[in-house]
Amino acid sequence: DVQLQASGGGLVQAGGSLRLSCTVSGFSYKYYAVGWFRQAPGKEREGVACFSHSDGIRDHADSVEGRFTISSDIAKDTVFLQMNRLTPDDTAVYYCAADPRGTCALLSDFYDHWGQGTLVTVSS
Repeated sequence: DVQLQASGGGLVQAGGSLRLSCTVSGFSYKYYAVGWFRQAPGKEREGVACFSHSDGIRDHADSVEGRFTISSDIAKDTVFLQMNRLTPDDTAVYYCAADPRGTCALLSDFYDHWGQGTLVTVSS
């Protein structure tokens, strides 16, 4: 079974940084894509960033462009989300998800496998 384990969330002051990790297991190949999503209380799930091991394409949502960076250590099957200059609007549960077809997309419908989420809280 494919499993994703997200970690790295916590409480941080506005302007601070956090790095989230998503460790993927269960794939017999390396060309899957990983997306990061977030959901704040009372809001819809939002695509934050994605990375494809198939073609190297990465994308970031406009709301995080220039502040968040997605990267990968394929040898460790781990995808990172470096989050800088955090604001209270970034407070949410962050989820990682995997697409076995390797498509980098910020739409949740593309993803078949989901991790359990990690909470990020940014205080003002």
